[in-house]
Amino acid sequence: MDSLVLVPGLLCTEALFAPQIGELAGDGVKIQVADHRQDETIAAIATRLLAEAPPHFALAGLSMGGYIAMEVMRRAPERVTRLMLLDTSARPDTAQQTENRGRLIALAESGKFDQVTPSLFPLFVHEDRQEDAALRTLVTQMAAATGPQAFVRQQRAIMARPDARPFLGAIACPTTVVVGAGDRLTPPDLAHEMQELIPRARLELVDDAGHLPTLEVPDAVTGLMRTWLTA
Repeated sequence: MDSLVLVPGLLCTEALFAPQIGELAGDGVKIQVADHRQDETIAAIATRLLAEAPPHFALAGLSMGGYIAMEVMRRAPERVTRLMLLDTSARPDTAQQTENRGRLIALAESGKFDQVTPSLFPLFVHEDRQEDAALRTLVTQMAAATGPQAFVRQQRAIMARPDARPFLGAIACPTTVVVGAGDRLTPPDLAHEMQELIPRARLELVDDAGHLPTLEVPDAVTGLMRTWLTA
């Protein structure tokens, strides 16, 4: 079975994939979580990932992790055996998204980083999970582990990311695009767009999930990953 490199999203750590790591490691999958906290551009993060990854590997990225995964595919497609893009977009930021990121950066740089997660959590999870205290605590813990400086680097990298759509047609490895049916940050229409642009890609819509399906409906995502890794 392929080695697997996982790429977390903004403000997220390896805990984003903890349910999948536990199950897939039990299946004998060798798993590595990419470092996306130290560099200031998507290109630099992708370069670091490629330097630290096995010669050939399966690649799965969620949200910001998807942006990084698409950059890896542009740089070294021959090394990726299969690709999973979860709750992400191939498009660059809109002006409104960039403005919102600037507002959050200002909070982080002014000593108000503790206000960032409360403002993002409602968009991170399905509308029915707004009062899920355990999930809120986990997202808050991941944010604290990331810290304000890394958060600012991540936001600036995301703001400057290129439009990945022109490169998607060159992806030749087996690809699955996954999206929570209730994702309000990168909604299903953006997933459908990627699926249409990537040759022979599959689209999986995950019910009862928002932007973080790996944590919201972990068993469903683990099942999708098992199928993807063995197909």
